[in-house]
Amino acid sequence: MNDIRLKCPVCPHACELAPGDVGRCRARIHMIRDAKGRIASLNYGVITSLALDPVEKKPLARFYPGSYILSVGSFGCNLACPFCQNHDISMKGADDFAVAEPFTEADNHLTPDELTRLAVNTVNRGNIGVAFTYNEPLIGYEYVLDTAKLLRNEGLKTVLVTNGCVNEGVARKVLPFTDALNIDLKSFDPDIYSRTLGGDLETVKRFISMANEQCHVELTTLIVPGMNDTKDEIKRIACWIASLPDGDEIPLHITRFFPRYRMTDREPTDVKLIYELTDTASEYLKYVYPGNVP
Repeated sequence: MNDIRLKCPVCPHACELAPGDVGRCRARIHMIRDAKGRIASLNYGVITSLALDPVEKKPLARFYPGSYILSVGSFGCNLACPFCQNHDISMKGADDFAVAEPFTEADNHLTPDELTRLAVNTVNRGNIGVAFTYNEPLIGYEYVLDTAKLLRNEGLKTVLVTNGCVNEGVARKVLPFTDALNIDLKSFDPDIYSRTLGGDLETVKRFISMANEQCHVELTTLIVPGMNDTKDEIKRIACWIASLPDGDEIPLHITRFFPRYRMTDREPTDVKLIYELTDTASEYLKYVYPGNVP
C-alpha cells in the first residue's frame, strides 16, 4: 500500500498527509488514485448554504451596488477563529454532511455546470454571478476555479469572501478568473493571527497585495473587544492598506462583533467605538464603512 506522505500546497499549514488523511481544514484529503496519490478537495461541489443576497451583504459597497449575487457555501476552514459566525459549517467536516468520497453525486452536490446554470436562471432577479462565501472557499479552490471559468463564459461575475490565508500558487490560479473579493484582515498582530486564529498575517497581506493588482478588493476587520479594538491597531491597518497601489481607494469595512461560537463571554463591540475607529481609518482611506451597527 502507498504510504507516501504528501504535503498540501494550499495554505501555510502545509499539512503532511498519509493516504486517507484529512488536513486541519477538514476539506483536503490524500487520495489514492494512482501510484503516487494526490491531495484532493473533499468538499468539491458539496453545498451547505445557498442564497440570493444583496451584494452589499458580502460586504461589497462599491461593486455593482444595488445588485444581487448567488451566495454559495460548503464546509471547512483553514483558520480556527473562536468568534466564527458560520462555525456550524466552517468547523465541520465531510462526516457531518454525508460525504462518502469526493466527486460523488448526492442531493447536496452541485456540479460547476449546475451552479452556473442556476446563476444564469436568476439573472432576471438581479443576479450578477456567484459569491463563494460562508466557509473558506479557497480550501476548495478547484471547484471555485472550474465554476468561475463557466461563469465568465456566461458574462457573470465571480466573488470570493475569503480569509486570504492561502499560498501564492492558489492565488495565481484563481485570481485571473475572479472579479471581486472581500478579504478579512482580522488583525495587524502576527501573534494574534498565529495563536488565536491559527493563520499567518504575512500570507494574508501578500494575498491582498496580489488580489489588489487584478481584482476589485474590499477588506473587512471585525472589531473584537480585547483583541484588535484599539485606535493604534486600526491606524496601522489603514496605513498599510493606503501604502498599496491606489490603496487609499480600497474600501474597508469596520464591523461590530457579536458573541459567537467559543467567544460568548464578551459583550458586543460598543457602537460608539465602531464609529470612532471608522473615523480613525478615514484619515488614511477614502471609503470606510461601519458594519453591524444601527
